[in-house]
Amino acid sequence: MTASRLLLITGVSSGFGRALAQQALLAGHRVVGTVRSESARQQFAALAPGRAFGHLLDVTDAAAIDALVATVEAYIGAIDVLVNNAGYGHEGILEESTLDELRHQFEVNVFGPAALIKAVLPHMRVRRRGHILNITSMGGFITLPGIAWYCGSKFALEGISEVLGKEVAPFGIHVTAIAPGSFRTDWAGRSMVRASRSIGDYDALFDPIRSAREEKSGHQLGDPIKAAQAMLQVIDTPNPPTHLLLGSDALHLVRGKLAAMTERINAWENLSRSTDNAALR
Repeated sequence: MTASRLLLITGVSSGFGRALAQQALLAGHRVVGTVRSESARQQFAALAPGRAFGHLLDVTDAAAIDALVATVEAYIGAIDVLVNNAGYGHEGILEESTLDELRHQFEVNVFGPAALIKAVLPHMRVRRRGHILNITSMGGFITLPGIAWYCGSKFALEGISEVLGKEVAPFGIHVTAIAPGSFRTDWAGRSMVRASRSIGDYDALFDPIRSAREEKSGHQLGDPIKAAQAMLQVIDTPNPPTHLLLGSDALHLVRGKLAAMTERINAWENLSRSTDNAALR
């Protein structure tokens, strides 16, 4: 980045959040990073005393979010960049997964980011500048059996990001949804919540998927450090993208989805058009 900025990044204890925070600090920027424990807070602050500020935060606590943003703005500085990174994946066949699990998935992956956005926007809007990065997933474009709750949350965050970008563009505020593919993070490991298996009819479909995901964890093609460097480039771009895929697997799978969708739209075009009121054409 060409100028020193203050980034607020959620979930800096591991994964993309940790990598982005470290790369931003190496580039000379200041980072407010949210964590879930006091020991993690101290460890983060020690990365760059005076420029790394660790704060305890549960992203499902809207009141705590408002208090954090107010504290940062009053005592640390103007938030230039918000990075909604904190989140997790829920894995489980839909019929075997509970509605409480769905609610919690959305509380963390959707409502938490929305609350943070609402907290920082008034400040960014007054200053007529700012950038919001929402870490979504290629699972916000494509789907796989066994991650319905997760994909649903990421589809939602992709849509929210796109609409928000249109609303705040007149104020000089940018919004980018970052959609990574498979990276060497804890997403498919200790961070993933896995529903218990109970319905044998799904064994043939889902058991191989679950096993392959567990075996692949830690060996994915994507490098979190390179992803962090790509995000820093986006932040420093005058005209950043609304959506950015990260990883060759994300590119391949999303392009395939879009091509197949276009083919299906064309195949059913006549039926789609048949619902118009011909008199109003």
